[in-house]
Amino acid sequence: MRNRRGSSPLECIMMNSENIIEGKNSVFEAFNANRGIKKLFILKGNKDEKINKLIDSVKKTGTIIKFMERDELDNMASTMSHQGIIAEVEDYKYVKVEDILDYAREKNEDPLIVLLDEVEDPHNFGAIIRSAECVGAHGIIIKNRNQAMVTAKVVSASAGSSEYMRIARVTNLSKTIDELKDKGLWFACADMDGSEMTKTNLKGSIGLVVGSEGKGVSRLVREKCDFVVKIPLKGHIDSLNVSVATGILLYEIFRQRNK
Repeated sequence: MRNRRGSSPLECIMMNSENIIEGKNSVFEAFNANRGIKKLFILKGNKDEKINKLIDSVKKTGTIIKFMERDELDNMASTMSHQGIIAEVEDYKYVKVEDILDYAREKNEDPLIVLLDEVEDPHNFGAIIRSAECVGAHGIIIKNRNQAMVTAKVVSASAGSSEYMRIARVTNLSKTIDELKDKGLWFACADMDGSEMTKTNLKGSIGLVVGSEGKGVSRLVREKCDFVVKIPLKGHIDSLNVSVATGILLYEIFRQRNK
């Protein structure tokens, strides 16, 4: 039985699944990070060298590989950038908050954790993951509700960096901040009413808290933070996209840590 768009019921279910990732970099990084690939869907007539090398490697694991017409792949895709490759993978493995702290201890580094207060846009979430991974953040903490989860769009926006980032989900962000304060972390809340980031000491064990675009950080969460920081701006527009702002703040933390 086919649906109106020409895909089978199984493929339609998969299209809405959090276990589908798309695009060369995303699938390649998932494979390198040992995230189990159940099935691989490839564009017929593929001539991409990187994809062909991945196919050779995946074949050795016994993974099912299916070659499909472009319209079939388009119908399965949830993004517009599958690049001729889609994979069904094992469930994304969220971690515990303690796992993030353990990772920082293993690296003998002061913890750097990003906490998201209801960032619902998957592209913003993916971009934040990418920036966090690039600066060596030890993990990201998100809420269980009103928050984008790790889906195909997020993996694509992160360019596959989500496969290397430790992400924990919690029910109560305020309570989690209190618990982490007891473990020695200081918390910086991103807000335009704060002190300039370059004039704020962001060294040591830091949790960077950012909120959704529009609502920002909620009052209860903001009150838990030790200080509020802002990015100095000179243009006519007085705010930045949440993922851009997070990236800038993370690089300021990185700069101070490596000064």
